[in-house]
Amino acid sequence: MRITAFGATGGTGQHLVRQALDAGHHVTVVVRDPARLGIADHPRLGVVTAPTLADDAAVAAALDGQDAAVSTLGRRSGGDPSVCADGARAIIAAMRKTDVRRLVVVTASGHVVDAGDGPVTRAAFKPLLGRFLRTNFADFARTDEIVRASGLDWTIMRPPRLTNGRQRPFRTDLDRNVRGGISIARADLARAILDALADPETAGHTVGLGY
Repeated sequence: MRITAFGATGGTGQHLVRQALDAGHHVTVVVRDPARLGIADHPRLGVVTAPTLADDAAVAAALDGQDAAVSTLGRRSGGDPSVCADGARAIIAAMRKTDVRRLVVVTASGHVVDAGDGPVTRAAFKPLLGRFLRTNFADFARTDEIVRASGLDWTIMRPPRLTNGRQRPFRTDLDRNVRGGISIARADLARAILDALADPETAGHTVGLGY
């Protein structure tokens, strides 16, 4: 598969790129600073440098001829409060121009309360969490809306708290949060993204995950 990765210099993005290359995929990354990628030259790795995703020509060039796009964009401390939503808009616009249909986007489970959550999580934990992460959660919610309305073959990954822990078995659930799944390692999130890309049954669905 030929994959274009956005957010490839982040914690999850670096795992995703390494795992995709190890699995034999061709990966094109769109980055501001290639030095932050943390991966040496690889015969199946392409790098497109773009100062922002508002660089329409660069984003379209990175998607031309690809099979899928993956966004692991996330807001750094003090960063753009709409980075995920703005990124999704730019990626989707470029996908339409280049006729790429498969899209996997990472948001989170924290801003969503559904049947997968236990009563304490619904009534206490998530409302409290929302007070501290209001800006991030608002960005995730807007991103979800944009992706759902894209008309593409989309999948939204909804992880809980991300860690740098080792890989281990994790659980997933379609269109609902994973009961009791309060964390997942970035490496396992990357693995779940690749699993979703390979599974057409996840198109048009959200994927909850956690331990």
